[in-house]
Amino acid sequence: MSIGDRPLSPHLGIHRWHLTMAMSILHRMTGVFLGLGAVLLVVWLVSVASGPAAFAVVTALLGSVIGQLVLFGCAFSFFYHLGNGVRHLFWDIGLGFDLPRTAVSGLLVIVFSLVTTLGFWLWAYAGRGV
Repeated sequence: MSIGDRPLSPHLGIHRWHLTMAMSILHRMTGVFLGLGAVLLVVWLVSVASGPAAFAVVTALLGSVIGQLVLFGCAFSFFYHLGNGVRHLFWDIGLGFDLPRTAVSGLLVIVFSLVTTLGFWLWAYAGRGV
């Protein structure tokens, strides 16, 4: 069989987008971002162990606007991954597979992620007096 005669496998251009598909992709992306956040945590811990100069550099980077955005993304990734993971646990026991429930649970995960992320950051900044 020549290469031109092979059937094409389905790809994203063929399928109609829906909430569950987008949430599955976002779940994978937040998992990768959490892995990168773990590396960032290790960098911060190494800076703590390396002395005041290294700690000051990493703290300054994390305190910058870009650093704060990265930390905000890490917090959102954590809460989204947590919420969607609980959603998957319900699916694993056979609950919530019908289309209306998948849509409702998807929206609940998004609301949970946004509310807990914003709540966490408000709580974190309340201690700073910012």
